Amino acid sequence: MPAPTAPSRYREIEVSGSPRDLGRQIGEAAGEEIRGFCEIALARVNRTMRVSQNAAMAVVAESMQLAEDYSADSVNELRGMAEAARVSLEDLMLLQIRNQLQAEPEAGCTSLALSPTARAGSIVAQNWDNDVALDPFTVVLTRRPTGKPALTTVTQAGLISYIGFNDAGVGLCLNTLPAPARTRGVPHYFTVRGIYESSSLDGVVEAVSRAERAIPANIMLSTPEGPADLEVTMENVHVLTDEGPGCVTHTNHCLHPDLVGINDDFPELIESHPRKSRIDSLLTSTGDGGSTVDAVKAALRDHDNHPRSICRHQNDDENTGFWQTVFSVIIEPQECRMHITRGTPCDREYETYSMK
Repeated sequence: MPAPTAPSRYREIEVSGSPRDLGRQIGEAAGEEIRGFCEIALARVNRTMRVSQNAAMAVVAESMQLAEDYSADSVNELRGMAEAARVSLEDLMLLQIRNQLQAEPEAGCTSLALSPTARAGSIVAQNWDNDVALDPFTVVLTRRPTGKPALTTVTQAGLISYIGFNDAGVGLCLNTLPAPARTRGVPHYFTVRGIYESSSLDGVVEAVSRAERAIPANIMLSTPEGPADLEVTMENVHVLTDEGPGCVTHTNHCLHPDLVGINDDFPELIESHPRKSRIDSLLTSTGDGGSTVDAVKAALRDHDNHPRSICRHQNDDENTGFWQTVFSVIIEPQECRMHITRGTPCDREYETYSMK
């Protein structure tokens, strides 16, 4: 008897209201996924290093007040989520601070952002290369918070924010950026949620800058002002804009002139330099800057240097070989929609999700 076919679409959830109401509705709709994610979160961290439960909860406690100071609304949303999903607030906060526990980067990704052209609107896209064990907890979630922009994200249930777009024309993707880090700080996903409450590049930069940050990160953006990339360290937010005609790309090493020296202090993450060269080559070779959704799909399906390719597959690397492209996402923020493959894009079709 043949094995059942995995579903091609992520489950869609929509919630609205006050922060506590948003959380309760998410907890009610995705309680199974939230509990499952909470159960495996620390174990997955411990695939690459050892962190005890007590040490992890100490980081949770240190970060909780900083998170509340940054966004009391986001903490209240987590409180509502915890109540409805029947988990503790601390367990949910552990999901938010997992990447603060790791001496090594959490994952690697290839991302890009493109200006609108006569043939297509603005695009921000990436392959999300991570632990395939997180797929069962992933949903497409639309939040309509009272008095703030609506946002749709593809996210593991329980996170306060992740990859997606808002209805103010901002879309974003997330990459790991190897650079100095610390355990104590505002969780990264809280600053991402702050970005979704913005409607301009200046607002986005302010949302990240005002946080006492714990970890470095790369944030690829489509904004009303055009494509941009933020290389975020604990001390600064460095903005990169068009490298060519309407195109910004990033993998997992620093590009800003003020930061390139950091690359010498950290091992290259999953062939970051070759992937950067390859995505640049693919986008420029199309003749239109890779500006159409179909051109971006083709680039994200690329297998040059397989299995350590842009479309990444599991391999024999003892530290990161279990990472693969868990999903590929292409976001059109002006149209309030995104296209996602549930699994590697070379053998899966992109499914379209729209904010209704």
